[in-house]
Parts: sequence; structure tokens; C-alpha cells
Amino acid sequence: MRKILRSLEWPCAAVAVICTQWMTSTAIAQSYPAKPLRVIVGFPAGSGADFIARMVGQRLAGFLSQQVIVENRTGAAGTIATGVVAAAAPDGYTLLQVTAAETAQPALRSKLPYSLERDFAPISLEAIGTFVLVVHPSVPARDVKQLIALARAQPGKLNYGSSGAGSSPHLAAALLQQMANVKVVEVPYKGATESVTAAVAGEVDFSFPSITAALPLMESGKVRVLAVTSNKRAALLPQVPTISESGLPGFDRSTWHGLLAPAGTPREIIATLNALVVKIVNTQEMRDLFNRQGLEAQTNTPEQYAALIKNELAQVTKLIRSTGAKTE
Repeated sequence: MRKILRSLEWPCAAVAVICTQWMTSTAIAQSYPAKPLRVIVGFPAGSGADFIARMVGQRLAGFLSQQVIVENRTGAAGTIATGVVAAAAPDGYTLLQVTAAETAQPALRSKLPYSLERDFAPISLEAIGTFVLVVHPSVPARDVKQLIALARAQPGKLNYGSSGAGSSPHLAAALLQQMANVKVVEVPYKGATESVTAAVAGEVDFSFPSITAALPLMESGKVRVLAVTSNKRAALLPQVPTISESGLPGFDRSTWHGLLAPAGTPREIIATLNALVVKIVNTQEMRDLFNRQGLEAQTNTPEQYAALIKNELAQVTKLIRSTGAKTE
């Protein structure tokens, strides 16, 4: 009998620990939130990520009856902010406003102190943003097929402006080269504004600005718009075809914005935040606000968001390796 009792000691102890953890988690979730929340943004005030964090945060505060503080921790392509949240307590009070740019970092940096999949609990996607393929008016290409034909006829002669390794223009150009089997030259600039300015000045042949940046340039005739990079046409440019429609079926390079919490955050808290973000983002008011910024409101479940991140990490890593880019 003693042997039997001893054999039951460890299983019973394990069950006790699990029950204690579950009860603690449930208690935390039931009292949540008991204090203000912080949303950490890895980009400066006025950026797309900052805009979304503040718009969603304001409305989240109303539902939770707690202040939601947006904190900008800029630097190292957003990895400083990501590291702060990865190390935060998994209690639902510190969240990360993340963008698709984060999925490029593992392929660019060999010593990241966190893993996007291991160290975070996805809450929900919030918005999708698309880019526009534009060429300088002097480039003899009226559509994507003509641009590809031009690149094939003159390998390595055409160039494009980007905002650096792992940026959306860099990844869009990498996918274009991969799918069209062409070779073009990257000309990196300090930021997206400088790369678009270079296309306007004719310093580069083409670029991939955001829709809001492209619209005034297109209307003034300073650039020629060929296509959008998303898998469906953009609401602000319904007359402009996608690259997928224009000769490269399946082409899709967009940016996205969403919320993450530290791994280990109670499921009840994740479910609460997901339900509120979905409710907030899918109001007509938010859809209109996002649309004016060239963004499309889009939400999903934590599981769907986790799958999106996993797929994006795989595709982006493959694209970056094909270019040989590295930041360290």
C-alpha cells in the first residue's frame, strides 16, 4: 500500500500545480483589467503603426474602463519594442503593436533575444496595407508585363528604390524578381519618403510607395502607376490592377498591423482582447479612418493570426535569403 501511495505522490503533486496555475490564471482574468494597459510601438509618432495603436487604444480604453497608454520605443527596425514586450509579465497589461516588418528580422539578425512564434500570444490582426508599383515617366513601360520584358531584355540595368533590407519595397522587389525570373538592382535609402522621392526625380526607375504616398504623385503625373501589390484591388485605387492580374498570378506582398501579448498570457484575457479589437476595428467609423490612410480593416482569431505569422515568417525568410541581405 505504501508503494502505491508513493507512486501516486508525483502525479497528485503535478495535478495540484496545474490546478493552482489554472485557479490563479482564472482569478487574474476575472479581475482584468485592474490598472492601465500599455501598448508598445516600435515606430515613431505619426507612423502607420502609431496611428492604429492610438485609434484602437482610445476605443479599447472606453470598453475596459482603464487608460490605454501608447508608448513609442523606436530603434533597430522595431526590435527594441518587441524585445520589451517579450520580456514583460504575461498579464495582459503590456501589449505590442506589431507590423509585418517584424517577420523579416529573424532572417536579418542572427542574435534576436526573442522568437516571434515562441514568445508571443497573438490577439488579432487589425489592418492590411498595400503598396503601389510606380515607375518614373521616362521608363518605357505602361504595365507590369512591359516592365518585366524590359528587365529581361536588360538584366541588371533597371533599379528600384527601397527603404532598406527587409522593408516592404525590398521584399516586393525580391518577389517580383523571383516570380518573373528577372534581375534588378536595389538602391537603398534611409526611409520610404526618400525612396519615393528618388523615383520622382528619376534617380531610380521604379519604387513601391504606400497608396497614400502614391496618390498625389500619380495625380500630378510625377510617376506612372502600374499595379498594386496586394492580392486584390485597393479601395482607394479600384481602377488599378494587381500585379497578380498583370502577369504574375499569385503575387501578394502587403503589410499588416496587429496586436500581440507576451506568451503565457491567460487565454481568457486573450479572448477578451480579441473580442474587443474585432468589435472596434469592424465598426464603420474605423473602416473609414483606416481607408483614408490607405489601410483595410481586417481582423481574425488568435489561431488564424498565429498561422498568418508562421506563414509570413517562412515566405519572408525565403525571400531575404534569395537576396543575400543581412543587417549584422
